[in-house]
Amino acid sequence: MSLGRGFLTVGGMTLISRVLGLGREIIIAATLGAGDAADAFYAAFRMPNLFRRIFAEGAFSIAFVPLFTKSLTDGEAEAKRFGEEALAMLASALFVVTLIATLAMPVLMYLLAAGFTSQPDKYELTVLLARIMFPYLMLVSLTAMFSAVLNALGKFAVAAGAPILLNIFVIGFSGTALLMGWQIEVWLALGVVFSGFAQLALVWGAARKAGMRFAFKRPRITPDMKRLLLLAAPAALAGGAMQINLMVGSIIASFFDGVVSWLTYADRLYQLPLGVVGIAVGIVLMPDLSRRIKLGDAEGANNAMNRSAEFALALTLPATVALILIPTEIARAMFERGAYTAYDASQTGLATALFALGLPAFVLNKTLTPGFFAAEDSKTPLRLSLWAMGINTVLALAGAWWFGWMAIPVATSIAAWVNVIWLWVLLYERGYAIDTRLARKVPRLALASVVMGAVLMGLAWLLRDSLNSGLARVAGVFGLIILGMTTYALSARLFGAFTLGELRAGLRR
Repeated sequence: MSLGRGFLTVGGMTLISRVLGLGREIIIAATLGAGDAADAFYAAFRMPNLFRRIFAEGAFSIAFVPLFTKSLTDGEAEAKRFGEEALAMLASALFVVTLIATLAMPVLMYLLAAGFTSQPDKYELTVLLARIMFPYLMLVSLTAMFSAVLNALGKFAVAAGAPILLNIFVIGFSGTALLMGWQIEVWLALGVVFSGFAQLALVWGAARKAGMRFAFKRPRITPDMKRLLLLAAPAALAGGAMQINLMVGSIIASFFDGVVSWLTYADRLYQLPLGVVGIAVGIVLMPDLSRRIKLGDAEGANNAMNRSAEFALALTLPATVALILIPTEIARAMFERGAYTAYDASQTGLATALFALGLPAFVLNKTLTPGFFAAEDSKTPLRLSLWAMGINTVLALAGAWWFGWMAIPVATSIAAWVNVIWLWVLLYERGYAIDTRLARKVPRLALASVVMGAVLMGLAWLLRDSLNSGLARVAGVFGLIILGMTTYALSARLFGAFTLGELRAGLRR
């Protein structure tokens, strides 16, 4: 599968997942608003996600994909042996982590949501929900491994589509709870866990169909597993550094009523383009770079990096401008109903705009880090992540004294830009450089995004009365988005950001 087709496959599946995820958040916002139950659910859900991002989708996948890709060149039997050893080690480690964390949950939640302890009912609800959802870590981590196997085989669709099941199950369970009058936050947590079983069954079956029938074996530390651990350890520390940034933000947010929910809803909005573009690029680029580096194709690797950055920025820059200029209008259209108020929408919009300042950096990070991991260098991203973590922590803690909770997204965005600049400088020293095509297109894409932003601001002002009422508000915002996309496409074509031939080729793909 080509890079372009891979990006579109993963991006398309991720788009479906993120749209359904937005629907999930709309339901939660309407029923729980930004109150104590919503804060408790989101704080609890961060617990399994924290470990998942550090170990499974972070360290393990980063170390596993290049080694598994290389094992495929030695034949299917060698790849299956390596996969079985990795499965045994991962499953046993996950079981131990899940058991310990479930027992120690009151202490863990005290660390992650210290502000909740002043409200015992809220704190106890958070602990209960976290204990219900924590087994999701094991299920989704094993899902991540089988997804990595499928990605290395060039089969992106099923792995990219698995997260869709999370949103389907959560929406289904929450809808059932609403109809039956049950405690919705508990059923949201149950929906998360059951979705983990469904995701694992889906990717496991797809891997077996692709010929990767892994048998369960006793975990052993073989030379290959030592190599995997040596690569994964720095990546885990790097992922841990990034998650500590989130943890610091969560701790600060827990001292402000409603802020955990506002930041989560804002995260859902800016994660839509990040997930569709950034994750698609990272997933597809890693195995491609691993193959090119193994073959000594330095020119092809550099071209792949540049085309990935071009694809990412072409979609990210207009999204960034829109999220900075009309975030409150988007938040009101998406969430303002039921228990979610206009004030909640304004605060969510503010958080979205501040996160959006770092959106291009978040996406470029997904484009640049595969250049290190594909070369089996996980120490350099670790070092940079630790520096970024320090910057984020200092800015968030110091800024909270003067700017309150707004320091959280600002610090996150600044740290992301510092990290991505360092990544690019070090890659440049290793021979990766911005080629003429990318250098010519980026300013044109940026200019087209500015024109689109001006049109959006003008239209938002003209439609300001319509954007204040119910269904018309939703229709108005979707109209703004469509007109904005049209303006961007026409402007980009006018400024020469892409040719008609490139556009036709993209549409054919």
